[in-house]
Amino acid sequence: MNTEPGPIPSLTPTPLHPDLVLGALELERTANGLLPHRLPARARVQNTDPQLAMAEAQPAGVRLRFRTRATVVELDTLPTKRVYPGAPPRPDGVYELYADGRLAASAVARGGNVMTVDLATGSARTEPGPVATLRFAGLSGAEKDVEIWLPHNETTELVALRTDAPVAPVGAGDRRVWLHHGSSISHGSDAAGPSTTWPALASRLGGVHLVNLGFGGSALLDPFTARALRDTPADLISLKLGINLVNTDLLRLRAFGPAVHGFLDTIREGHPTTPLLVMSPIECPIHEETPGPTLPDMSALSSGRLSFRAAGDPADTAAGKLTLSTVRAELARIVAQRSADDPHLFHLDGRHLYGPADTTALPLPDNLHPDATTHRHLGERFARYAFAPDGPFAP
Repeated sequence: MNTEPGPIPSLTPTPLHPDLVLGALELERTANGLLPHRLPARARVQNTDPQLAMAEAQPAGVRLRFRTRATVVELDTLPTKRVYPGAPPRPDGVYELYADGRLAASAVARGGNVMTVDLATGSARTEPGPVATLRFAGLSGAEKDVEIWLPHNETTELVALRTDAPVAPVGAGDRRVWLHHGSSISHGSDAAGPSTTWPALASRLGGVHLVNLGFGGSALLDPFTARALRDTPADLISLKLGINLVNTDLLRLRAFGPAVHGFLDTIREGHPTTPLLVMSPIECPIHEETPGPTLPDMSALSSGRLSFRAAGDPADTAAGKLTLSTVRAELARIVAQRSADDPHLFHLDGRHLYGPADTTALPLPDNLHPDATTHRHLGERFARYAFAPDGPFAP
């Protein structure tokens, strides 16, 4: 598959109606088209963090879904690509087209806006760029369900859709809705593509419809995120908590427990009996016993390699600074306490998905994020646990 500079005249445009888009909580009408958001406007106006603003607008888990006999599908998008000076170039975001559940084609969008981010200061500037056209051709002429997964790590405005046969929305069908919240690892970090992030892989193995509220660097127990989870229809909910609170050195142990309780209380206001799984962090050696903050390793960056280091002092845990070990223990304690009155609340130690032994066979390339192979490992392990006949998300 490739991108081409303009439309094919014989194709018929289909309005980009919200019924065609799955996995977004809101679609913002822009000058170019539709911008998928994974937080609603009422949450976005309460946020002052540019990292979260960027992350929630990256369409992890968002896809177009429709039924058609089309053999050619064209999609115009305006992506925003990120550049980190001194770091290796980031690969272009990938669009993946599935036909009746099978990967049929993939493509990347050339051009688009370019956001340059200074890793040392966090400042960013954006230069505008052109709309890109992706063309998927040679599809079967049989009637089929088509899903186009948007790049999980690239802000993507939907501009136009064209096909050579009529298109009808199909929604999520009768699949259960799995609502998941987590950090950059849930967002997709260094997965190979949008359908191979660990939540996307697990959702296909479990036969559920994914709504992914994984926000890179931003799983911080924000009350507005809890309200978004509370107000989003779901049959299954999971929360992967802890790593970003260590990364940012945002809370001490005294505040962490009440914040988790408040987050869960808010979700339970809208989902009082929905199966709710609380997951602690996967193994991350740099932060197991060393608190944050997490900072870029500038010596690695000077050699063109992106890596991270723990900048805290282990001695500060006595004053309540968080490590992954303390986070796991506190989450296990909170779930055990609450589950006495909440039989639909479950706990999973993240090391069951990726533990100490895995760091040898599948090391974290930048000391923080799993690679594409490890995403598959995480997704398969989660699905075997959560969707098992005796698992928290059992059919």
